[in-house]
Amino acid sequence: MIAQARQQPVLKPAADAATLNLFAMFHLNLAFSSIEEFERSAVIERCYWPLLAVAAAYGPISIEATGYTLEEIEARDPKWLVQLRDLIAGGKVEFIGSGYAQLIGPLVPAKVVASNLRIGNEVYQRILKVRPSFALVNEQAYSAGLVGHYLDAGYRALLMDWDNPAAHHPEWPADARYLPQAALGADGRAIDLLWTNTVAFQKLQRYAHGDIELDDYLGFIGTHISEQQRALCVYASDAEIFDYRPGRYRTEEAISGESEWQRVAGAFAELRNTQGIRLATPSAALERTKVPTAKPVRLETSACPVPVKKQRKYNLTRWAVTGRDDIAINAACQRIYAAIANAKPRDPAWMELCHLWASDFRTHITETRWKAYCTALHRMETRLSTLPPSPPAPIQGTQVKDRFISVATDGLSARLDRRRGLAVKWLAFGDDVPCIGGLPHGHFDDIALQADWYTGDCVLEQPGEPKITDLEWADTRIDRDALGHTVVQGRIDTPLGPIDKLLRFHCDAPRLDFDLTFHWSVWPKGSLRLGHVTLLPDAFDARRLMLTTHNGGLSPERFALDGETVDHGAPVSFLVSASCGFGMTEGWAELSDGTRGVRVEVDRETAPLLGLLTHREVKGRLFCQLMLSMLELDDTSRPTPYLMGPRRARFSILGASFRKG
Repeated sequence: MIAQARQQPVLKPAADAATLNLFAMFHLNLAFSSIEEFERSAVIERCYWPLLAVAAAYGPISIEATGYTLEEIEARDPKWLVQLRDLIAGGKVEFIGSGYAQLIGPLVPAKVVASNLRIGNEVYQRILKVRPSFALVNEQAYSAGLVGHYLDAGYRALLMDWDNPAAHHPEWPADARYLPQAALGADGRAIDLLWTNTVAFQKLQRYAHGDIELDDYLGFIGTHISEQQRALCVYASDAEIFDYRPGRYRTEEAISGESEWQRVAGAFAELRNTQGIRLATPSAALERTKVPTAKPVRLETSACPVPVKKQRKYNLTRWAVTGRDDIAINAACQRIYAAIANAKPRDPAWMELCHLWASDFRTHITETRWKAYCTALHRMETRLSTLPPSPPAPIQGTQVKDRFISVATDGLSARLDRRRGLAVKWLAFGDDVPCIGGLPHGHFDDIALQADWYTGDCVLEQPGEPKITDLEWADTRIDRDALGHTVVQGRIDTPLGPIDKLLRFHCDAPRLDFDLTFHWSVWPKGSLRLGHVTLLPDAFDARRLMLTTHNGGLSPERFALDGETVDHGAPVSFLVSASCGFGMTEGWAELSDGTRGVRVEVDRETAPLLGLLTHREVKGRLFCQLMLSMLELDDTSRPTPYLMGPRRARFSILGASFRKG
């Protein structure tokens, strides 16, 4: 088991001449969400050719692109690729890899992450005749589980944003941002890492767009010169924003008469001639500043298991449960994955799936491209017969009139509250004591927690609207199915339409299944969280409590919670409803103290719900709740259904025996 202890990065590199090693990486993406397909040739002409001119005159620089983007360039302007190959061969460009598609690794199964990197390398070799050694983490959404994938794909180092991981590691010295690190993976292996710098790349953007003057820009860079060897990434962002506007934001600056690429070139010319500075490739910067004795560090924490790029509005919810209909299209991709999981690596379905799982279809995608995407996704689902099944039919069991319902099987016992939408008042596995359930109003001596806390409920919050929950009387029936499991089914009316809730208590295992169907005519903008699995504080040893799950890797990731304050569901702003989350990419997460555990499993083919954890101690008492998010709010939210009809989510709560290793 990997220890949670945070290790301090080493500061001093090997002695050398005092030099600031500047490197720049330009991200090329012809799948950019808000760029129409017919505009791609214009992007190559206005953005990609001038970039090569900058490299030829003032390189070395680095260029990153997905295999898909290179294929699109190959189809439209193959001469550009000839020029790029020449610049790579001449040492003017270092090519950075990222995979075939820009998919979010911590949100997809491990086998898909591996396939994306493998296919990307095949395309790089075919088109550019190179195998890159550096990789950019897609959207810089990093998890410890990804490290092994990059190593297995032949990468020696990663580029990753400094600001978000550093914000959750106050013990890191500020100067560590200038030095390479080794990122510790979930499987115990480590990979070299160079930091990118948000402020630095935004400064270059502002200079190119005419917001600041050259002296201001050079003065900013000069503040980073030191007597020690340092590496600074002066650019790590889009190439498509110079002399072109993707149209993603209303606040985009108009293009002035002066060429922005000429201003970029001018900045590099000045930097090249500045004393104490030398332009370098990422590989050269790594070699000049690397500390061989540096200990591997963990970028992730329990409070932020998946750090992401730039501002806090960029977090894992952005590609999981926002956009037009992220939850539905991610479920469709998961169903396709299930259908091809045993297909041969060369099966073209892998490439198609990686493309369909790309992040750009999940943010500011245009109406035209959204319709085309839904058509392509539905076509593949139809071909593979992976379209979702209908919700369960009403059961014909006994009508329940009492408020409380008690259920006992060989695997568990529970008490439900029909007045609160069949919320779980308490649940015990086998002959064990109750370990999850509800906590009454006033349980904690803290005004922030003086509310009723439930397990198994649904809560929708919308901007400027009253909260909608299922904590109302449930019209309920109870029965046994053909396998002898106890089935409780209720319908709860809400202002948006009814919610059908089916609970299945297994007769021969410590397992409770939830099957929820939302008969809502409109899928709203807001935050919809389910499950709310609330630990009963006296059932767990808070000092040993740990969260275990997968975020895109083969190996599970473990997060010790003792002494940690975690609030993934806390809003970032009025526009962004959550701060963080975890992917549960193999379909489960577990809370355990080494003796007693609760495991939550999600049917990702129905809805790949995102995990959110709240954990804190109040005057020595534990509050820990695992929520499942089906919907969050951010600047990409624009509800547009992939498929019409009711929405459905399925998840299970199990008693987890202690698992070593």
